[in-house]
Amino acid sequence: MPSRGRILIVDDEANARAALSEILREDGYTTETAADGFKALGKIEEFGPDVVLTDLKMPGLDGIRMMEKAHERIPDTTFVVMTAFGTISSAVEAVKKGAYNYLTKPLDFSVLAVVVERAVERARLLQENSRLRDRLRERNAFGHVIASHPSMIKLLRLVEQVAPSRASVLIVGETGTGKELIAEMIHRASPRAAAPLVRLNCAALSESLLESELFGHEKGAFTGAIGRREGRFEQANGGTLFLDEVSEIPLPTQVKLLRFLQERSFERVGGNETLKVDVRILAASNRDLRQRVQEGLFREDLYYRLDVVTLEIPPLRERGSDIPELATFFLGRYAQENGKRIEGFSDGALQALMAYAFPGNVRELENLVERAVVLCDSARIEVAHLPVALHTGPAESPDVMPRVPGSTIYELERYAILRTLEACKGSTSKAATILGISPRKIQYKLHEYSAAKRAETRGGARGDGEEDEGEVRSVPEPPG
Repeated sequence: MPSRGRILIVDDEANARAALSEILREDGYTTETAADGFKALGKIEEFGPDVVLTDLKMPGLDGIRMMEKAHERIPDTTFVVMTAFGTISSAVEAVKKGAYNYLTKPLDFSVLAVVVERAVERARLLQENSRLRDRLRERNAFGHVIASHPSMIKLLRLVEQVAPSRASVLIVGETGTGKELIAEMIHRASPRAAAPLVRLNCAALSESLLESELFGHEKGAFTGAIGRREGRFEQANGGTLFLDEVSEIPLPTQVKLLRFLQERSFERVGGNETLKVDVRILAASNRDLRQRVQEGLFREDLYYRLDVVTLEIPPLRERGSDIPELATFFLGRYAQENGKRIEGFSDGALQALMAYAFPGNVRELENLVERAVVLCDSARIEVAHLPVALHTGPAESPDVMPRVPGSTIYELERYAILRTLEACKGSTSKAATILGISPRKIQYKLHEYSAAKRAETRGGARGDGEEDEGEVRSVPEPPG
């Protein structure tokens, strides 16, 4: 059964502490105790209670002074104070200084139950508000993108330069690199920040629906158009329109988008009225638009209209120095969301992350860290908490396909197994089905590649490219 809340009981009387702890545990709470105010301050940071239930009169550091010091460190800590009936004035003073409520001794246990329950509800509401404020600050902060690699620092400087302008911006990069986040940064750092940032994924809609989403439609324009509807251009008036996967816009709709970029005017689907709006266009693509132009799939004149300024986001594999900081950021976020206390990554886990190619870029790293947090049953994220594709280090993420002719069967097989594992998110059973071999065979091969890598590390790089066969054969190959 999940805990109803975490309660820290502070009282210099051992019997009182023990009795309160037992009563609250029976009611479903998780409890911790402290014998004085000084010990309580340490327990508040270690235990992270929802509510601190404290006596007022204690030697050394009394309840009021302890509460004041705790609020200096953790302002949202919720306190309920206990005092003898004859000193209620002290309890009133504590409430004025930030205590949520007070109880008089001897305690009425039915009143205790109600007060503690409401105090926990208040504490969790404060915690949720704090989380929401933090997320809002994260989304609004221009410097939220975590980056220390020179290529990203250069990109962020360009963002800062182009944000105040009216120019259209084309954001290019592989899937998962954070194109939408860069678009948000541009909008929030621009004079249009108070107006809407409207998003549209151009690949998610059919041609007819995309045109209606962009420009709106009039009543009766097509089957199901039961009334007039504003499109994304009207919704974004005064602000910014972000067109994701712009490369997938059909050619007929490209003509209408080009006209808008040239004249800043358009008509709703099924309408004759020409509308004018003030909208800045940000577009993103994970495909090479110049190649799409050469293939006849994207208009050259539209490409140049969108490509006033191009921002290219480098893939994560090209800025490996950002991986530890990004991983730590995601660890903190998901540990908090899952109510876990995780110190960080073990050296082995961090090395495995640094060695991986991350074909899914930052989005894959985020998902991978969230998975590791959910599976973590220790103080740190270990290699065992990461997907199998990361377990054998650098050898598991070949970036370049072996040349044919020119490569050995070993190299071709290794490439096929590791890239299939990568595509299957580390699932050996799925990879085995695709490759037509047994999961045990894949596990054996992973041991083999790991052994070869260890032998290479011990013996130095071999100029002749030969494998250490003694190492490889130390693990017997299973049948099949």
